[in-house]
Amino acid sequence: MGIRHPKQEELHRLDCKTLDAQFTTVVREGLNCSRFEAQAVLEVVQEVYAPLFAAAPAAAIPGRLTLVAIDADEPAGKPVADCLKRTITLNVHRGAVDDRCLQDQGPEGFRQGRIADLAQEALSQGALLTREDLAYRIFFVSPRTISRDLLALRQRETQRPIPLRSNVHDIGPILTHRTRIVRLALEGKTTSQICQIMHHSPAAVANYVSTFTRCAQLAQQDMQVGQIGFLLRRGPGLISRYLQLLEECAKDKNLAYHLAELLKIGHAGPVKKGAKEIIR
Repeated sequence: MGIRHPKQEELHRLDCKTLDAQFTTVVREGLNCSRFEAQAVLEVVQEVYAPLFAAAPAAAIPGRLTLVAIDADEPAGKPVADCLKRTITLNVHRGAVDDRCLQDQGPEGFRQGRIADLAQEALSQGALLTREDLAYRIFFVSPRTISRDLLALRQRETQRPIPLRSNVHDIGPILTHRTRIVRLALEGKTTSQICQIMHHSPAAVANYVSTFTRCAQLAQQDMQVGQIGFLLRRGPGLISRYLQLLEECAKDKNLAYHLAELLKIGHAGPVKKGAKEIIR
């Protein structure tokens, strides 16, 4: 039995969350090829496109940070190297409000004031942050410092969810949040009301409701769980739960009414005859 090297394992996990790692994972999944073959494809792409990318740098928005994080639908326990990744953009520094926070509360208060919002912002883009992401890619402190911040936040705000990957076991809590948000929308709650109830951002709420609406539209076409999950790039657990919500809509007139309204918005026009089949 070999000796574990936590520092090396930490660096390996970080190395697995880069654009190169994201590209090779997509190539391996899509072409069903080996790591060596995926790496060879990556090297060719870099050789061909790198000069073009270097010649046309993109203008960055002040205060925003782009990084690669693990897809929210990847189950806990799966090796980071094999997980699908997402490139996300986070609003780390919000201007004067954060300048004032840094002056009044210092770096510790700034981190603790931003961690939950950043984790939620990442989740709204379909990804989950880790302690290492927060430590090495966002705040540039040690993971132990982030652990102390998280402990302080849990003690101070016991009811506020912080959707980090370490808090998610088989994506259960994430499923609960997503389906509860969708159910509130089906009950007729507005986006602002849902944000107040669930402590989620408007962008996150819109993302979950939009995904549910697309799932409903694909279900009208008699697609199966696996097909819908593939098209929406979502896990089978989430799709199955959304389909259960659709079944509930068929038995409740209020839910059915608001589902029909969501489908109208999703179709960006009048609902076709087939759109009503799901709520009969």
